[in-house]
Order: sequence, then C-alpha cells, then structure tokens
Amino acid sequence: MEVNSKSGSNLPRVVWKVEVLKAVDDAKSQSKDGNGEISKVTWRIQNFSRIKDQKLYSENFVVDGNKWRILIFPKGNNVDHLSIYLDVADSATLPSGWSRFAQFGFSVIDQIDRTKSITKVISVHEFNRTESDWGFTSFLALSELEDPKRGYLVNDACLVEAYISTDRTEGLILHELMGETDSDKHKTKEVDCVKAAIGNQKTVKTKPVEITTPSPTQPSCQIVAFESVEPTEEDIKTFFTSLESELSSSDIVVSKEEAKESLAKLEEALNMTPADFYDSGKFSSLEKAFKILASFDCSSTTLTIEQKNELSAMEESLKELADRTAKAVEDKSRLTEKKSIKLKITRNLDHNLIRYKEVESEVKQVEQKLAALLAERKGIFRSSKEMKMELEAVGKECAEYEANAKAAEEEERTIETEWGRMKDFISSIKGNI
Repeated sequence: MEVNSKSGSNLPRVVWKVEVLKAVDDAKSQSKDGNGEISKVTWRIQNFSRIKDQKLYSENFVVDGNKWRILIFPKGNNVDHLSIYLDVADSATLPSGWSRFAQFGFSVIDQIDRTKSITKVISVHEFNRTESDWGFTSFLALSELEDPKRGYLVNDACLVEAYISTDRTEGLILHELMGETDSDKHKTKEVDCVKAAIGNQKTVKTKPVEITTPSPTQPSCQIVAFESVEPTEEDIKTFFTSLESELSSSDIVVSKEEAKESLAKLEEALNMTPADFYDSGKFSSLEKAFKILASFDCSSTTLTIEQKNELSAMEESLKELADRTAKAVEDKSRLTEKKSIKLKITRNLDHNLIRYKEVESEVKQVEQKLAALLAERKGIFRSSKEMKMELEAVGKECAEYEANAKAAEEEERTIETEWGRMKDFISSIKGNI
C-alpha cells in the first residue's frame, strides 16, 4: 500500500511496499544458483513513539519461496538502541533440517537528509528452524533516533528499508546500498536545482510537463519546465543510468585543486580505523574522489601513471576491506549477542537452582509431616480395632446378662407372689386369735 503526500519531506509516503530489484546481470553472479535479484522492502511505521509492545513485526513478504518479515524492538532488545532483525515468518511449520542462506541489510532513513541515513549489512547468514531470526541488537542509539534535529522520526513516523537476497554473490547487498546512497545524493542535488529554477520563474506551472534536453544551439543549461508528479522508482533509475553513461563518456577536466582535495579525503578516510570507516558510511563519498583522480591529467603534475593505477587498485581494496570489516563487525556483534544470551541463561539457571533447593527443603518438610500423619493413622487404626473387639465381647456379655435379667425379673415376681401369700396367711391367723 502506498500513500502520497505533497507536504513534508521529498520522500514518497510509502506505508508498505515490496519491490524486486535486479542488482547485477546473471552472467556476473558468482554462485551457480545466483540470479542477482534483491527484494527491497519499504516499511513506514506510523505513531512510532506511541507503540506499547516490546517488539513489532512487519507484514510477511516472500523471497525465494519463503515467507520473511522484519522484527523491530522500538525501545531496544535489552539495550538503549533500536534493535532490528530479519525473521523467517513460517519457521514453526518448516520441515526438519530446513535452512536458507541470505544476505541482507537495513536502513533507517533520515527523512530530512537521506544521505545521513543509517545503514548496516550482514554479508551472509544461514537461517534454520532453531535460529530463525538474525540482525542487529544495537542498530541505532535511541538518543539519536529520537533527536528532533535528525530526520529519523518525522511526524512520529519511522521509515525503514530492508534489502534481502538469497544470491550468494559476494557483496551484492553492500554494492546495491552504496548505489542507493550515491543515487540519493544525486536526487538531493537535482531537487535543489529544480527549486532554484522555480524560484527564478515569475509564474509556476501546475500541470505535468517534461524536462527536455537543450539542443546544441541553446545555452548549455536551460530548464524548460519541471515535473510536479512524484516520479516512479523506474523513472529515477532510468534517468540516473543515462546520466551516468553521459558523464562517463564526456571529457571532464580536473583541476589540481580538485585532485588535492580528493587525495585529502582519501587521507582522512585512511586515518580512521577500518571499523570506524565502515560505520561512518564514507566509502560511497570516496567514489567521487576516485573518479576525479582517475580523470586527472598526470602530465601536468608529479602524479605518475603507476600512482594512478595504484589509486584505482586502492578503490577495489577499500571495497574488499569494507566487506571484510562488515564481516568482522557482524562476528563481534554476534559474539556480544551470544554472550548476552549466555549471561541471561546462566542467571535463569542460577535462579532455578535456588528455587529447586527451596522446593526440595519444602518437600522434605512435607515428607516429615506426612510420615508423622501416617504413623498417627496407624495408631488410630490399632486403637479402633482393639475397641471394636472389646465392643463385640461386651455385646456377647450383654446378651447373656439380658437373659439373666429376664430370669431375675420372673424370680422377683414369684417371690413377691409368695411373699404376698405369706402375708395374707399371717393376717388370717391373726384375725382368728
């Protein structure tokens, strides 16, 4: 889904977009399964500061037949940095033994000045069912992300771009991102030029018109009109591809001052450590310096042909060193992350051990109490059994005593009758005397 707005930054207001780019020709792919394809995902996260969830997943997208998604920790994954990962969306349903190699990179776009965007790349990683996500725990400091002077959050929206490819051509993603960076710089200059031309016009044309190339009889730089409709990605790429071809075929005269300035830029970059050079993203800005030095006329200075050739070779070496530095940074990041996981697991195990001992003590107390209750139950059983036997014996005796009691009652009645008879006899005798 794509939403356009004419206000704010010059970037298209894309909410979610997936594109397939062709980074290299098939013949240039170094792996037998390579196709030179890169999937570019653009994700604009609205209301970023109001996200309450610890982590946020993007929509699913398909690369090489598998579903992927971007995983973001807006407040950091236990760090004070924005954390961002590439995740296999359907890892739980994949067959046992499944794995997939992928190289990928992320960019958090500075929406005010795109050339200041933060970009990091992972050359190659093998995803599988148990390790289904990988990326950068410390991608961008939250203090920088939330800095109102920077363009990472504009109207509370964060713009994230991801580049993913399963092609194993070395440095494919890195090369594409460098190309994007250079293109962005050209775009910025083009926009500035158009704005200047508009400011010099007395009236503003509102309907779309074309930018035409002046004929040889016209002035060398004449802007006939400007395009007010948002250009497509294909239009932009076509324009800059043709522009690059024209510039490469033209004879550019480079001054000694420009050559010195380019050498100074190279010297400044080489005074940095490889890791700082990689993090600074300065390599793309050095390409212009190498082009200037390659076009410089050696006959007018002490710069020899051999030195020029060595400078050209240095450009390739810097590319290689940038890739190797990226791998080293990735390995260090991976080690730091694994150490963090190890520490977390160790703390959890320690907590479990303490709780186990507490539960074990409670179980012993319960066992002791249960043993006492069982002993008491046995005592009650024995006592009750004895009382029952005694009750049965008393019952038998009661039956005998009941029979004796009846006989005693008969005897008492017989005695009372005899007693009355004797009493009556005495009374009769007494009356005759």
